[in-house]
Amino acid sequence: MNSIRWGIVGTGTIAHRFANAIKNVEGARLCAVASRSKETAESFGDEFGIEHRFSSYEAMAQSDIIDAAYIAVPHGLHADCSILFLNSGKGVLCEKPITVNQSELRRMIDASVKNNAFLMEAMWARLVPGTIKLIEIVRSGILGEIMGVQGSFCYDMSDEPNHHAFKPEYGGGSLLDVGVYGLNFASWYIDSKVQSITAAANVDGTKVDVHCCILLKYENGAIADLSSGMLLRKPNEGYIFGTKGYAYVGHFYAPEEIELHINGETKKIAAPYLGNGFEEQIIEVDNCILAGKTQSDTVPLSHSMFITQQMDEIRKIIGVKYPFDK
Repeated sequence: MNSIRWGIVGTGTIAHRFANAIKNVEGARLCAVASRSKETAESFGDEFGIEHRFSSYEAMAQSDIIDAAYIAVPHGLHADCSILFLNSGKGVLCEKPITVNQSELRRMIDASVKNNAFLMEAMWARLVPGTIKLIEIVRSGILGEIMGVQGSFCYDMSDEPNHHAFKPEYGGGSLLDVGVYGLNFASWYIDSKVQSITAAANVDGTKVDVHCCILLKYENGAIADLSSGMLLRKPNEGYIFGTKGYAYVGHFYAPEEIELHINGETKKIAAPYLGNGFEEQIIEVDNCILAGKTQSDTVPLSHSMFITQQMDEIRKIIGVKYPFDK
């Protein structure tokens, strides 16, 4: 095998972004798409010139025409869809958050181990050049010890009241939808154990958090201040504060430009994506599968579990419960 044959599960916005990105990745081929609707699968297949179209996820999982599946369905379906493909020996790249709670993630990891099949969370932001460069900068020590991180990712979906992000049965809420980026952002740059987590949220009539604010306190005294929201806008930006200076990034969780402020001087560093930002994660999965790995060293399942544990704890604090929770 010298190339990876991909299938997409789901046909929403994020699936379109993946389908556009894979065109730019040498050695990756988009061979199939699966939807619960034959019409949707055909339409998506026509748009991207995909040869094989399936009107059930099971049919694509059982086929021998793909090596890996990109899971692009609502959060609440991530575990079952991923396990379906893992049990068929297919590699799986599952959209973030990898699933809705720890018990579901354990099921996925068990399926990966049992079938010796690759599994990775689609935390694409960890793999883009800007994040890799910023981690390098922080580890170099030029900002000093990192004592504070701030990140906000809020958007307004008030014109889409029926979106699955507002439904508990689909694992809805701003925390899982975009707060997961903030928690990852903090974890990449603060080198200390989390001592405590506090949170407050607006849980409206939908029974999911439409605005969530989180404070993480670390053993070394550092604090991360993170927020997510679905019915309001905040500047989508982040800061990393060190004892010698700080870094500012717009589009904070996956920056294409880094702004350093050290000793009264400002330096800007460009770090553009290869394409739309998804190419890097496709390359990572392809390389891992071709090397016979069952998980990524850069986006390991242990880290996905670490972030999932944090989200479970935060949901307990803010009072958001899903049908999948035990």
